[in-house]
Amino acid sequence: MAQVTLRGNPIATSGELPAVGSKAPDFALITSGMETVSLGDLAGSRVVLNISPSVDTAVCATAVRSFNERAIDLEDTKVLTVTADLPFAHARFCGAEGIENVTGTSTFRSDFPDVYGVRMVEGPLADLCARAVVVIDRDGTVIHSQLVPSVGEEPDYDAALAVL
Repeated sequence: MAQVTLRGNPIATSGELPAVGSKAPDFALITSGMETVSLGDLAGSRVVLNISPSVDTAVCATAVRSFNERAIDLEDTKVLTVTADLPFAHARFCGAEGIENVTGTSTFRSDFPDVYGVRMVEGPLADLCARAVVVIDRDGTVIHSQLVPSVGEEPDYDAALAVL
């Protein structure tokens, strides 16, 4: 298990993020259109997984906006925001914010949080995803992996995008 903090309090996660150099585990996430998207569906593209608790929190919303702005210039790259929010919340948020370069996805009906080791197993946000970024190359290899130490901090956008 890995550990993050929330307001200074330690919170255990369900496992470890996939390591750089490893094959990314497949996943099935639900888009705002209620369609399933898997890593296999994105084969041949680079994938950025922006993982966070909820688009309805300030830091999570900022991260989605930041990746949306930065994704404009990324060729052959799919950016997915992954949260436990229902697909309808992603549709509402992305529509209201004009998010066009990031796909909102939900862990609804998915084992993603445990497969990627990001499910917080204790504390007030138990069962939501810890904040993390995983970048996957065209061949399915993890080329960047960051578990953000504190749920209230933004990820290192520059480090995540530098590998692309």
